[in-house]
Amino acid sequence: MITTINLRVYGVLVNDKKQVLVSDERIYYNNLEVTKFPGGGLELGEGTRDCVIRECKEEIGIDVEVVDHIYTTDFFQQSAFNPEHQIVSVYYLIKPLEELDIPVNNGAAVYPEQVSEIFRFVDWEYFNEEVMTLPIDKVVAKLLREKY
Repeated sequence: MITTINLRVYGVLVNDKKQVLVSDERIYYNNLEVTKFPGGGLELGEGTRDCVIRECKEEIGIDVEVVDHIYTTDFFQQSAFNPEHQIVSVYYLIKPLEELDIPVNNGAAVYPEQVSEIFRFVDWEYFNEEVMTLPIDKVVAKLLREKY
C-alpha cells in the first residue's frame, strides 16, 4: 500500500559536444545498480530548481544553471526501492557554470565496487532510453531524443 509520495528532482545536462551526462550508481538498497540522471530528493522548504542546483553541487561538485523544465511524471510510478512510496520526478535541462572533466563511455556501465556513483558522458548517437535503468528516466531519455 502506498503511504508516501517521494518527490525527486533531476538535472539533464547535454554539453556542447552533444553528450549526455549520466550517473552509474550502486545504491545501498539491495546493492542495486542503476544508470540515471544526476539528482535526488527534494528537501523540506526547498523549491525544485533549488533542489537540482544543490544536488548537482553535492553529486558532481559544480554549480549549474537551470535552463528549462523538461518533464514532470504524469503517470503512477511505484518506487523500485520502497513499495510504500509513489515517485514523482521533475526533470530540468541544466547548464554547467564551470568546466567538467568527465570521461566519455558509450558502452556498458561500469558500476563502483561500493555504494557510490561514477559519472560519464554518453555521445548523442549512443544515448537512448535503453541506456537508462529507471522507468521515468527512460521516458525522459526518449523525450530528450525527440525534443533536441
